Amino acid sequence: MSEAFLELGSRVPALNNDEDSAKPKLLTLGGDHSVALPALRALNKIHGGPVAVLHFDAHLDTWNPNVYHSAWESAQSDFNHGSMFWIASNEGLIINGSSAHAGLRTRISGQDWGDYIDDDRQGFLRISSDDIDDMGTKGIIDSIIKRIGLETPTYLSIDIDVIDPGLCPGTGTPEPGGWTSRELIRIIRGLEDLNVVGADIVEVAPAYDGTGEQTALTAAQLGYEILTSWVGRGMSQMENAKEWKTQTKDEL
Repeated sequence: MSEAFLELGSRVPALNNDEDSAKPKLLTLGGDHSVALPALRALNKIHGGPVAVLHFDAHLDTWNPNVYHSAWESAQSDFNHGSMFWIASNEGLIINGSSAHAGLRTRISGQDWGDYIDDDRQGFLRISSDDIDDMGTKGIIDSIIKRIGLETPTYLSIDIDVIDPGLCPGTGTPEPGGWTSRELIRIIRGLEDLNVVGADIVEVAPAYDGTGEQTALTAAQLGYEILTSWVGRGMSQMENAKEWKTQTKDEL
């Protein structure tokens, strides 16, 4: 999959106006969250270095593979939907100190704070699901922007279980106490000025969805929000480029 992402991400868009828009932005829909690792590997080569990660999820997903016990220990068993960011961090694919989790309400794997200590080592800011009660959506947005900045190349990863299972039941690891779809959409809209270079919407499991397919519907709306934010950012860049060329021409 890394090769597929690299091939797609290396293509030249039809509208090639500046260095930023010359690189395609890939939105991945799924499926298992481990797909983020090959995407980050490809982005590292495309952008020539690590990127920040903005991770919406009920769970950390920065777990050391050793906390997952397997009857068949192997390199393959180490790679799963809870360890992919740990692997990515150790491969140098993620900017340490500029990444963030949001919507967390995870349980830790042991009796100590080892999970959080390891997460701190990987440089993630943690925003819990409960924080929205005190901070509101604007506070969440401001905290993320302060952490990541508006120019840092960023990979946006949305695990659908960040939303409460009462609203999005179609996922494999539901956790009560999540955000509403309205809250998450509002936050995503408030982050449209971030330099998002790739994204995924994952862990949608249709077999567990309701008769109204509300999980799939919410995931589709989130995809729409991401795509339109990319279009809006691209149009702004094109407009700014035109103004700069006009000003330069007038000065000459």
